[in-house]
Amino acid sequence: MFKILSVNPGSTSTKFAVYEDERLLSLHTIRHTSDELKMYKTLEEQCEFRKSVILNVLAEDDINLSELWAVVGRGGMVHPLESGVYTVTDKLIHDLKYATQGEHASNMGGIIAHEIAQISGCQAFIADPVVVDELLDVARISGLPQIPRISTFHALNHKAVGRKYASSIATSYEKLNLVIAHLGGGISVAAHRNGRVVDVNQGLGGTGPFSPERCGTLDAGRLVDLCFSGKYTETEIHKMLVGNGGLMAHLGTNEVQTVMQMIEDGNEYAKLVLQALAYNVAKEIGSMLVVLKGDVDAIILTGGIAHSQFVVDYITKMLSPLCKVVIYPGEDEMEALAMSGLRVLRGEKSKEYL
Repeated sequence: MFKILSVNPGSTSTKFAVYEDERLLSLHTIRHTSDELKMYKTLEEQCEFRKSVILNVLAEDDINLSELWAVVGRGGMVHPLESGVYTVTDKLIHDLKYATQGEHASNMGGIIAHEIAQISGCQAFIADPVVVDELLDVARISGLPQIPRISTFHALNHKAVGRKYASSIATSYEKLNLVIAHLGGGISVAAHRNGRVVDVNQGLGGTGPFSPERCGTLDAGRLVDLCFSGKYTETEIHKMLVGNGGLMAHLGTNEVQTVMQMIEDGNEYAKLVLQALAYNVAKEIGSMLVVLKGDVDAIILTGGIAHSQFVVDYITKMLSPLCKVVIYPGEDEMEALAMSGLRVLRGEKSKEYL
């Protein structure tokens, strides 16, 4: 049996879990106050503090570090790479520490995994970071050479539910064609062809459906007008696009449950906006069906919003005449990280970060 520690740092929280093979032994989410974090100038400086928190809680849980076979950290903003499990190397640590591709809380995952693995004497990995890039060349071309299309999406959960669905029908993820839509604070919709994401909207803050807090695709000309109107700073515009867009912009909340309560209270505009979110997701899924030329084994809806029957029913009604729709609500990043490490421990070859 293999014991594996998963580490998933967020902007104001640190999640970690211990698995023994597929069995969950320990799971924690530690919330950090602004007072705790404000003393650190960079995310890298927070790593020692967060590592200490993890080690203290593991000690309270009587988890013996020497029994760990692997520590798997959430992959950060490294350079674009293929999906898979990557051994943490000096090159990877360098790119995470110095945020060569951008600063993000997930950058701490690989660093903390490496440091705890050194203490326990086991292996350290990252798995399926948000920068997984398997796009077709033709999918990279936009209307401006200066702004090519890029791949930034919820790769960890996409790949995990793809494998979970494949297992449920006794086949492998690599043998299936799937369209997977992750519906959360951001929304990413991808075409999975035989284990590779050949096309996906830029879910971090670019194209695709609007989400609870992101604008998605906008009229570029009118956005330019807004930028140069003199009414907003660059920072304010960025916040409109990511953070205060989508449901936040229309309804003042990023919680679908709150929107549902507004609908139950008779708010027709709230109903229309949530329908529009679902409508745009279904439309994006339709474009990915075309990418796969209609040869699709299933459409999978996942992420937190997939708990909403209202949204799921709307999307399913639009798409069920075209393809089977399967629902995997929520996301279990801790399990996905642990199972990634377990595959390597059971014989799958890890990849090298170059």
